[in-house]
Amino acid sequence: MFLARVYVTLKPVVNDPQGLTIRGGLHSLGFENVSSVRAGKYLEIKVNRDDRAAAEVEVTEMCRRLLANPVIEDFRFELEPT
Repeated sequence: MFLARVYVTLKPVVNDPQGLTIRGGLHSLGFENVSSVRAGKYLEIKVNRDDRAAAEVEVTEMCRRLLANPVIEDFRFELEPT
């Protein structure tokens, strides 16, 4: 079994209104040194596979088909045996 830690982020060319709002909130709290914020998603998924390569293929397909919008988002993941 593997634990997949999946990170989904907006592509650099996509505007991030949530990140801008967070940056504004941080500025209003006195964190003026924050120049930019990009918001994203973090997911933990347990995959019942014994083979690492098979788990990687399966998690990649999950990301491509559901977890990330390939038009505006990038994804990466880490696999850890559990």
